[in-house]
Amino acid sequence: MQLRAVVSAVIGALLVFSALTAPAYADISPPGANIWACKPSPLRPRPVVLVHGTFEDMASNWGTLSPKLKAGGHCVFALNYGHLRGTGPLQAMGDIAQSAQQLSDFVDKVLTETGASKVDLVGHSQGGMMPRYYLKFLKGAEKVHRLIGITPSNHGTSALGLANLARLLGLDPAVALVCQACRQQITDSDFMKKLNDGGDTVPGVNYTVIATKFDMVVTPYTSSFLTGDSVKNILLQDRAPFDLSGHIAVNFDPVVHQIVLNELDALPNPLAVTHGNELG
Repeated sequence: MQLRAVVSAVIGALLVFSALTAPAYADISPPGANIWACKPSPLRPRPVVLVHGTFEDMASNWGTLSPKLKAGGHCVFALNYGHLRGTGPLQAMGDIAQSAQQLSDFVDKVLTETGASKVDLVGHSQGGMMPRYYLKFLKGAEKVHRLIGITPSNHGTSALGLANLARLLGLDPAVALVCQACRQQITDSDFMKKLNDGGDTVPGVNYTVIATKFDMVVTPYTSSFLTGDSVKNILLQDRAPFDLSGHIAVNFDPVVHQIVLNELDALPNPLAVTHGNELG
């Protein structure tokens, strides 16, 4: 077992080393996003900030949802975060606390440019969980009205789940060994314990979680769900029983897109929702 771990670590290191020769990643915005002249309307008063998942980037993660949000009248913004030097185009691999600071800086820029008082956040996987650090420890709750997490890693996942994510994205699973954010998302990591100590939520923010039974990355899928005030947990198959979308496919799922659009327009929900059940 020790020899296997050493070999895997060497493979992971070689992957990162090979990325040193790869072209530098480009901050390519998804369609409809980062139009800095956009001003929120009275009907859509809050800009929407999209937060991608581990190994992903804003263009690939939000290529279909972003234009739908824009067509729906929202000012849409997105960022890349968590990039480590020498990892080529891969994003969201760095320390999650530092990524949360990047999100904080980006939200400040969005608020300054748009004149809005608060934003709504929509995040996938790590991008649905990482903003909770921003809300809890970086005073983000003062600037965020709603957080919508799509298959978020709120209570962590197994190492196998992260290896599955690497495979789904066409990466060698050993790359997860050199990904700090991957280790932090393991169930019962020090990061997860700190994030969830004292409760899942903070006052003043509305939370929506969208999970799927066919998630092979955040395992078990119920670890996505939150408990607390102003939480709505939605199981995709409760809305669409024959929907087979997994962790990656949810990004392109029209049912998920419609749920997000509906939740952005939803009134605050004062009811706490338990795992897998929906109230209100």
